[in-house]
Amino acid sequence: MNVEQANPTVHRLARTRTAPGDRLPPHLYFLVSAVFHYLGPAFAVLLFARVEPLGVAWLRIAGAALIFAAWRKPWRYFLQQGAAARWNIVALGVVLGCMNICFYLAIDRLPLGTVGAIEFLGPIVLALAGTRSRRNAVALAVAVAGVWMLTHLRFAGASTGIVYAFANCALFMLYIVLGHRAAKDGGGEGIDRLAAAMLVALLLVMPFGLHDAAVAMASPVLLAAGIGVGISSSVIPYVCDQFAMARLPRATFALLLALLPATASVIGIVVLHQIPSRIEMTGIALVIAGVGLHRASRR
Repeated sequence: MNVEQANPTVHRLARTRTAPGDRLPPHLYFLVSAVFHYLGPAFAVLLFARVEPLGVAWLRIAGAALIFAAWRKPWRYFLQQGAAARWNIVALGVVLGCMNICFYLAIDRLPLGTVGAIEFLGPIVLALAGTRSRRNAVALAVAVAGVWMLTHLRFAGASTGIVYAFANCALFMLYIVLGHRAAKDGGGEGIDRLAAAMLVALLLVMPFGLHDAAVAMASPVLLAAGIGVGISSSVIPYVCDQFAMARLPRATFALLLALLPATASVIGIVVLHQIPSRIEMTGIALVIAGVGLHRASRR
């Protein structure tokens, strides 16, 4: 009997190290996730002219859930888990469903870059909790200054959008915590948990978005666009998140999320022609500088 056979933990870790997802650096997965995290929603904003935001949110989750169901067959995985693991999957699904609803209601009222900046204010708390050096503290301070410059001009108006944006921010922080818990056994295991959670999210948003999504059911073009939003918004970035979370400390991942406001602003300019002001561009530069100053923990 070899060591791996004698010790199941060693065997599991050996399989995790040789997983296909481990062949690429985790920062590359994060970069892909950062781009698609807002590229898909930018296309969703274009759909708002034909489909209400909650309907687009439902199409996004339904499209992603169908892809995951065909790819991973998550119900089998869910039934094989214990009670604690099932509750974690349900919790992640509830967070994903509520987060997507709040996010789409926010970007219907606010520029994509502003929502992206507010979204970062929650993860920065996680990064602060994991900070262990003066350099990282300075990096966080610089990033916070950039986020403040991106957001303070918007607080005077669109109060409902601000409420939805901050609700999305809190839920996004929970997504990071639960997503890391799902990714703890490696990218493949995490994707199975994510796929099961997406089915939970679909059940959750069904009463809120199905009626508004009905208009897309009669149009093959709109239906295909909605499924495309689901793939680009939920399948690609969430899978990449799992591969990144499996190999990055939670505090490092949370601080790298400072790139998201900058990514959202750039995509808002290119796709939606939402041009930021000079002070907002300065905020973007500060956010990027904060990411550049950060150094990952050796843990």
